[in-house]
Amino acid sequence: MFKKIFLALAIICPMLASAQTLKIGIVDSNAIIGAMPETTAAQTQLTELKNKCEATYNKLGEELQRTYAEFQKMSDSELPAIRDQKAREIQDQQQKLQVFEQQSMADLQKKQEELMQPIIAKMKSAIESVARENGFSLVQDNVSQITFYFADPVVDITPMVKTKLGLK
Repeated sequence: MFKKIFLALAIICPMLASAQTLKIGIVDSNAIIGAMPETTAAQTQLTELKNKCEATYNKLGEELQRTYAEFQKMSDSELPAIRDQKAREIQDQQQKLQVFEQQSMADLQKKQEELMQPIIAKMKSAIESVARENGFSLVQDNVSQITFYFADPVVDITPMVKTKLGLK
């Protein structure tokens, strides 16, 4: 009987000891990224690129409207070959507009990922550094859609990470 109790304690004690050494932190990555000056610079650059795309899109749209207006003004007595040519121009311009819209959206998304990658890497490095310096076993992003509850043993390390990055 004593051996069974001793064996049970021998198994449970290390598990309890390891459970006590588990230190969990949470971090609000959105708040950190939002506070980084690199993010503001990236957003400014993306806004400029988006404005250029919108200007080009508007120009293509105006060309399409102009061609369509010309087509509408054609009289019924116009030669079918001329009307057909104008109709093909309209179709070509519509297709050109759609292709430009899709390509510019893809390009902007790619540029956003390109600009944000080093910012995210810098934040992750700071989180890892803070976690190591403070003995955290696990750090989880505090995404409001995922984290339902956390209690006192969990530490919000967002302020420490912001300090590590020199942010307010």
